Amino acid sequence: MRYILPMPVHSLMLLAVWLLLNGFSVGQLVLGLILAWLIPVITWPYTDHQSRAGKPLKIAAYVARLLRDIVVSNVDVALKVLGSNRSLNPGFICYPLALQGDFPLTVLASTISLTPGTVSVDFSEDRKWLYVHALHITTEQEMIAEIRQRYEQPLQEIFS
Repeated sequence: MRYILPMPVHSLMLLAVWLLLNGFSVGQLVLGLILAWLIPVITWPYTDHQSRAGKPLKIAAYVARLLRDIVVSNVDVALKVLGSNRSLNPGFICYPLALQGDFPLTVLASTISLTPGTVSVDFSEDRKWLYVHALHITTEQEMIAEIRQRYEQPLQEIFS
């Protein structure tokens, strides 16, 4: 079945987006079905088969936490930027990674970059460290512990 319909969820999403963008007609439905089948068949060999996100409730909780953190960080960064620059302590940290796999690491790096005040800069060559720039660092260990507890551990549960 994997060879006939390798990514059924992706196929459904492609079909839905196709019909939303192009309108519903018999011709668009047929073309959308062909593309929704053909694109996953062509791209299947290039996907990361080892990183599968499971546990939809944990994913929903993670997204909710991320959205809350984005709002709180926006307010925090705005207050710091509008205040005295003397109170800021910008810098880089080297975050030790426990996650493995391209997709989970990408999600972690994107999460860090989405929260205002922090930017994921690069991975080390061996993928054991993530370099992060922060607008304000109280202590490096505190920031590492916060990233691990708020983002990396939930991602490990999602991708386990």
